[in-house]
Amino acid sequence: VAGYGASKTDGLPLVRAVEDVSLKVEKGRNLGIIGESGCGKSTLARAIAGILPAAVGKIVFDGKELGRSARERTRDQLREMQIVFQYADTALNPAKSVEDILDRPLVFYHGMNARARSLRIDELLDMVRLPRNLRHRRPGELSGGQKQRVNFARALAADPKLILCDEITSALDTVVAAAVIELLKEMQRELGLSYIFISHDLSLVEAICDEIVVMYGGKKVEDITPAKINAPHHPYSQLLFSSVPKLDPSWLDGLEQDPELVRAYCRR
Repeated sequence: VAGYGASKTDGLPLVRAVEDVSLKVEKGRNLGIIGESGCGKSTLARAIAGILPAAVGKIVFDGKELGRSARERTRDQLREMQIVFQYADTALNPAKSVEDILDRPLVFYHGMNARARSLRIDELLDMVRLPRNLRHRRPGELSGGQKQRVNFARALAADPKLILCDEITSALDTVVAAAVIELLKEMQRELGLSYIFISHDLSLVEAICDEIVVMYGGKKVEDITPAKINAPHHPYSQLLFSSVPKLDPSWLDGLEQDPELVRAYCRR
């Protein structure tokens, strides 16, 4: 994705939120994207999914170039690439039951009849480790972790190949977040999925990703593999990685950061 911005025909100046970003995710592998708030991570994910059409650049999936807008993509192309959002509360319709929420993609993507959909919903709830009797509850009756699992069940209902995970654990406590990550690993082993993880949590992307992209100011500044996780080259990556808290009571007292890097990259 080379860039995203408002069209000049909107009567507004062109604003580039993401520029000159190139990514590659192989089947069955995971890519993490990290960076500070406002660096363009979520915009990039939405451009890949076609929610925010990119102004320039191209997205190639399974060897075929996709339309920049979701409206320009086929139903199969939409099905194969799903996105799970950060806030489960706003991603789920509060007026619909879990059964209704999971029912819709089964009709839209697969055209299943009522009996087949009911059986598949039971399977999806089993896959995300939710009791089947939750199917008649509404989102407001569920915990945060349960809501996020429903979000994943909805994504899985499409039978995707790639799932974009946008800050999926940021609203969850540590224990629930760890359980969700273990669930994703298990589903990947069983279904051969690939994930793109958008996150502020470096420990999360380290735990599950095969490669990490660091973004700053709407641009990709570095690619990092797990083998090089402790030796980033770009100055911003060095500053970002050195700021990760450690399980040491004296960590903050002993923290040393280059003042020049702080002035250059800490704009707030």
